[in-house]
Amino acid sequence: MIRSLRGMNDILEEEYRRFDYFHKVACDVAGRYGFHYVETPLLEETALFRRSVGESSDIVGKEMYQFIDKGGNDVCLRPEGTAGVVRAFIQHKYDKKGGVYRFFYHGPMFRYERPQKGRLREFHQFGVESFGIASVYEDASLILMVGDIFDTLGIGYTLQLNSLGCHECMPPYKEHLISFIEAHSEQICADCQRRKMTNPIRVLDCKNGECQAIYADAPKLMDHLCSSCSLDFKTLTARLDEHAFSYTIDTHLVRGLDYYSKTAFEFISSDIGAQNAIAGGGRYDRLIEFLDGKPTPAVGFAIGVERLLELIQLPQPEREGYYFGAMDAQSLPLILTLGQRKRRTDKAIIEYSAKSLKAHLKNADRVHARHCAVIGENERKQNGIWIKDLVTKEEMVIPIDSL
Repeated sequence: MIRSLRGMNDILEEEYRRFDYFHKVACDVAGRYGFHYVETPLLEETALFRRSVGESSDIVGKEMYQFIDKGGNDVCLRPEGTAGVVRAFIQHKYDKKGGVYRFFYHGPMFRYERPQKGRLREFHQFGVESFGIASVYEDASLILMVGDIFDTLGIGYTLQLNSLGCHECMPPYKEHLISFIEAHSEQICADCQRRKMTNPIRVLDCKNGECQAIYADAPKLMDHLCSSCSLDFKTLTARLDEHAFSYTIDTHLVRGLDYYSKTAFEFISSDIGAQNAIAGGGRYDRLIEFLDGKPTPAVGFAIGVERLLELIQLPQPEREGYYFGAMDAQSLPLILTLGQRKRRTDKAIIEYSAKSLKAHLKNADRVHARHCAVIGENERKQNGIWIKDLVTKEEMVIPIDSL
């Protein structure tokens, strides 16, 4: 028997209901914040992610589904969503037009990594990207948006915040950090040895317990912020305080790529095990120019959908539409005709086997229909149809023409 590839799952029935509900909630909240849907291709040039995500990242170094296509192009399945949206932003010359643009997206991403709970090779993200606003108020707004999404879904969380500084305060901080790493170079892991040479602040994100114990004494970027970055971070926390939005400051929270600056944040859940980050984002004011666009301030976030599914509190499904059933074979053609006619204006589910009234009522209840409509020999003789409202429990026989 042929099975799905490892780490690539089918989405069926109950799980689909959770996916669908999540997307409806997330898209509705994003719309209320003034964001508009954008869709980018699943397949992009590999160079896009090498330049945006970075050669030093595990995504580019180990996890991309990369291949040469029949035209000789070096391509890959998208491992994340931001780079594609930024590429579209530049390609369609939004950077040259100026102004403010707010986009949201959702869809599958692909990374070749070890599958585990909530972490698959084909996974789904919902994300937003905001272009053209340098104010830290937009950072606060996006954090509040994530909170609105999770609150609506009934998901508990904690927020972790940090500032990554800017192109003025980051270089001197890196010098302090490299000096610290060099002093402990024999004690850190091989990954940190590599990161030390490519992107030193990523060592702070190392998951090795021994490394983390060492980095507890590392210099903190928060202590090296310039006056502008320091003021922005104080403004951000003040706005969150005003909205009674609780957070903790995590000085080891990094994004690790040169174009990230200032705000970095993660939403954490204590209910999903070791892989406990359920959303993350930050400001990336330099990415557009990294990809040859006109310098444009930008900030965004992404939510990993699979990690949330078990946490989503589904509302009780509302009854809607009609269930049509026949009590004898002679009524089946009429039921199909009436059901098809009803589909012009309402949801209609048609049962194609003759059954008893009790069986039809049970089926109508199972599919959460509002009305159960049944025809048998007696109804045909009256040119009528028996209908029961499964909410009010009212039942009657009405003329077919008045259905």
